[in-house]
This record gives sequence, C-alpha cells and structure tokens, in this order.
Amino acid sequence: MATFHIGFDKEKRSAATKIEQYFQVLSGYQPKFQTLAGGIFEMDLTRACVVTNAKHRAKLKPVVSGAARQDLKMILEYRPNEVQSTFDLLYRLSTIFDCENNAYILPLVDPYSSRVLQIFVGAPGSTKILKAMDGKMYADCFFAGRRITIEYDKIGHVRSHYYKDDFFGSSNAPISGTLRLIDAQRQVIENGAASSGFFRFMARLSGPAKDQTIKEARDTFAKSNIEGNDSGLLLFDAKFQDVKQIESRPVLINPQQMVEIRTNAFEYFGTNEKILTSSFTEDEWNAYYEGTVEPWALQVSMAMTNMFFSMRELQVGNRVTLESNRMEYASIGTKVSYATQMFDRGVITINDIREVFNQSPISDGDKRYIRKEYAEVNQLGESKEEEQPIEKLAEVEDAEIK
Repeated sequence: MATFHIGFDKEKRSAATKIEQYFQVLSGYQPKFQTLAGGIFEMDLTRACVVTNAKHRAKLKPVVSGAARQDLKMILEYRPNEVQSTFDLLYRLSTIFDCENNAYILPLVDPYSSRVLQIFVGAPGSTKILKAMDGKMYADCFFAGRRITIEYDKIGHVRSHYYKDDFFGSSNAPISGTLRLIDAQRQVIENGAASSGFFRFMARLSGPAKDQTIKEARDTFAKSNIEGNDSGLLLFDAKFQDVKQIESRPVLINPQQMVEIRTNAFEYFGTNEKILTSSFTEDEWNAYYEGTVEPWALQVSMAMTNMFFSMRELQVGNRVTLESNRMEYASIGTKVSYATQMFDRGVITINDIREVFNQSPISDGDKRYIRKEYAEVNQLGESKEEEQPIEKLAEVEDAEIK
C-alpha cells in the first residue's frame, strides 16, 4: 500500500508541489445545499432525521470473517481509532453520508508491515479524489492531524444519490425548497411571537410632533402606566388623543402545510414520525430497517471488504459485514417463535437465542442441534434412532452449565 505523507516544512514543500502537479483533481462533487441557517444539519427537522438514521445505523456490529486480517477484528469491532468507538465511527459516517451524500472510510496504515493501525471517517471537505498522470486514482486526505495521499481502492467511499458523476453522489439540491419552507416557518413563528408579545398599546398624539417629542411621550407613558403598574388602571393626559390596547394573537401556521413539509423531509431521509419518536410497531420498524438501515449496511460492508482484502483473500471467504440483531424490536411472541423454529433446525445456537433476549453468552453455547424426527421422503419407512426432543436438549445444556 503506497502512502505519501506530505509535510509542511520548507524542504518538503517543493516535493509536495511536484506531487500535486502530478495529480489531476476530480471535482465532480458539489457541496450540499446551503441555506441561510447553514445547511441540512442546522435545521431542527432535518437534523432530527439525520441523527435518527445515525443512531440506528451505529448500532450495527462489524464482523470480520476469515483469517487474513486478524488485526482488523479488535479495531473494527471496538476501537477503530484513539478518539472514537465503533458506535462513534458509524454514527459520524452515517451523518456525513446523509448530509453530504459522500463519505469516506480512511485507514491509517503502518508503512512497513501494511498493518491497519487506525480507521477514521472523512468528509468531502477534507478529502480530494485525484487522478495521476498514469491513470491511477488516489485520495488526498486530511485526518487525525495528518495529510495523507493513498490509493483510491484502499479507502472506502460510500455515496448516495449516485447518478450523474462516476465517482461522487449528487448534491442535496432537491430538498432545498423544503429547507427554505422550514426556515420561513421558523421565522414567521419567531417574529410573530416577538412582535405580539412586545407591542401592547397603540396611542395617537393630539397634534403633530417632532421625533424627539414622540420618543419622550412614549417613554413617559410607558413609565407611568406599564412599568410597575399593579392597579389595572390606565391614565393619560390630553396630549394623547386615543390609546388602544393591542390584542395578542397567537401566530398560526397552516397545519396541512406543516404536514407536507415534514412528510417531504421524512421521505427524503427514509424515515417517518414514528421512527423519530420511537413509537413504531414491529412491522414499522422492519420496513424502516429494510428501506434505510439495511441498504446502508450493505454498502458500508462492501466498501470495507473491498478496501481491506485482495481479490485472492475474497475468494477464500474473507469479509467485513455489518450485522444487526433484527429481533431487537420484535415482540416477545415473535422472539419465542423465532427461537423455537430456528433452534431445532440447527439454524441458530443457544447463544444466538440469548442474544435475541439481550442476555450474555454462556460457555459451550455455540453448538447447533437438529431434531431427529426429520427425514427424507424416501426414508419414511425406515427405522430411526430414538428421538431426543428439544426440551431434553435444553435440560442437558442446563446440566452442563451447572
């Protein structure tokens, strides 16, 4: 793995310039849509969508299969770098993915042993894709206080809205209208609440007056009648022709418009109101998982697998997979049915069942059992060994544990 460390001292500057002249920067990526408030992550509704996706995706568990890269197991499963846990890494990767439609998985590699030391996440703002004169692709990255140029096929690049450009996901321009409406609603509510709560009386002077006179009359009226007035009685002299109290009316937003705005945001980020408020049913969770979490998990799994393993290592079964306990939000009845049906067919182990019910694994709990009454159709008339029901197997397991 060729890695170029580009320094900033005087001696290395000329070398850095030569290297930069050797590369062509690919600029197909366009920044995300920017609103007056700062962008997708600065709007309360869209941030809620992005954060909800990130929280659920971050609960996925990276599993390294195969013996080729044992150095990856502890790094990916627990502590990818010195400042982040695996949850933090996946959370930030998902957040950048939703906000930028492009996110990068960047390895810090020992230049001598090619051993992966740490794994970081990069955003488009700190990562450039370069094309060398010989046609090879590189990524120029700045992370963990370092600037590193590394082969493009040694990083993971996950993208969304992948259409026009060969390397980059498109911008979030399609949601710009919704963002403007969200911002407009916020301003209407804030300005309306401020004005309705601030102006309480309207008065007209008896005759024409200069600006200074109007200011003095207003201040005198406020001091005499509003500040510290607990009597409920309002008095004014002849300089005021009329004084009227301004009714404070709540600022109302069209409910149907609010629903449409929220629906647009939910559909864009693949979520819904019940997922945001954690009030979903089992079927609603499964639909959200299959539509939003699972496709992302598949993309990240393939990106990590391809960046860490050679073609030869892939052929012998080395993989990185983001796995999930799909039964986490299932009902007790569904969990029991799943455990019963899958255990006696040898699909899952005792420890798999314990994981479904959020219990810790037990020793010798990874064995698989199959009910012996199952037989091929052409063997139905033949004698069978004495069957051992699943309840008996459970008793044996309990005895072994004790």
